[in-house]
Amino acid sequence: MSEKIRRRRTVARHGQLRSPGPVAQLLKMLGVGLTVVLVSALSIGAFVVTDLSNTVSANAVELEGQEAAPPNISEYEGGFDLLLVGTDSCEVEYAHLFGDRCAGPDSEGNLNDVNILLHVSEEPRRLTAVSFPRDLMLPIPSCTTESGGTTSAMSKQPLNSAYMYGGLNCVAKTITELTGQDIEFAASVTFGGVIEITNSIGGVDVCLASPIKDYHTGLDMAAGTHTVTGLEALQFLRTRHGVGDGSDLGRIGNQQQYMSSLARKLISGEVLGNVPTMLRLANTALTNLEASTSLTNPMTIAQIGLAVKDVPFEDIVFLQYPTFGDPADVNKVVSNTADAQLMWDAINANQQLQVTHVNTDNEGVIVEEPAVPVDPEAVPDPSVYALPDAIKGNSAAQATCSNGNVR
Repeated sequence: MSEKIRRRRTVARHGQLRSPGPVAQLLKMLGVGLTVVLVSALSIGAFVVTDLSNTVSANAVELEGQEAAPPNISEYEGGFDLLLVGTDSCEVEYAHLFGDRCAGPDSEGNLNDVNILLHVSEEPRRLTAVSFPRDLMLPIPSCTTESGGTTSAMSKQPLNSAYMYGGLNCVAKTITELTGQDIEFAASVTFGGVIEITNSIGGVDVCLASPIKDYHTGLDMAAGTHTVTGLEALQFLRTRHGVGDGSDLGRIGNQQQYMSSLARKLISGEVLGNVPTMLRLANTALTNLEASTSLTNPMTIAQIGLAVKDVPFEDIVFLQYPTFGDPADVNKVVSNTADAQLMWDAINANQQLQVTHVNTDNEGVIVEEPAVPVDPEAVPDPSVYALPDAIKGNSAAQATCSNGNVR
């Protein structure tokens, strides 16, 4: 990873549209996991920053092969990557909400059910969040555990078992070996933590293009806009059978809608302009986050915020990692390596990404505000890369609604 770090001057970039400040851009960038930490570090003041640093550092996780973070993140050549993980830990106060997951035969171990790799490019700054299916079958490498032991390498296991085998470090190492991307920063949050985060800001607005009825999670919602809190928020995040074709791929789109909505709520004056709400949010962060050691320095967190403060919405893109059905198991998927490599090449080249995939009735979300159509007679812009059709997603400038299973 040392080749990725070099010293250079930072050039400020200002988007054409007025953007919120660094905290706001971080909220858009991080959605569920680190959002809370970055808000507290940048907005509450020195007391909370110090408390945050001490609390998070005590439980920080060392990433294998991780060099010390440079004094300035601008020294990362090509930008940097941050992994966000959501785990389904059966915390005592929330276990009753998970049904068989926390009481049945599958109750052992914590699974990394949400896996998002965020790439922050060099100038001009762009943010790309790539979500990986939990049922992606892939090799899991030997990992160093928190106790100093090592786990055995496995040739083919579902991605969401990596946390159970070796914790946050193992998830990061597995995704690094899959993608070839260095991961400088990582953090995880439990679904119980998501409930607390959601409740601390008074709920999150979600849009349903059609009703959802999912007996697996107990979710029953009519079409329209809803403010979800508590159990309903958890049900919305966990629903798979209730959206699109009932697959994990549909759930990813649904979760990304939640993340975008959470970000919009957080950057609004309703949250950022409300000190008591901000304090509740900061306190929630202190008890619900597991971070890599590289992400425990408040100055580093502040630098991340400053680095992305002017990124326009159209350059914040949510993508799904491309896959094929697993020939060995109809309920699993395997990597679409060729299209994935094209995606990473474009991301690392800092090209503006254009999603060409058109959502169908099988998708988890419906794009309510599609991108502006491309003029076929226009001269192609070499800085814009049209992603392969197999890669689903949308930019933060587009609005999406859940594609409920009742139509």
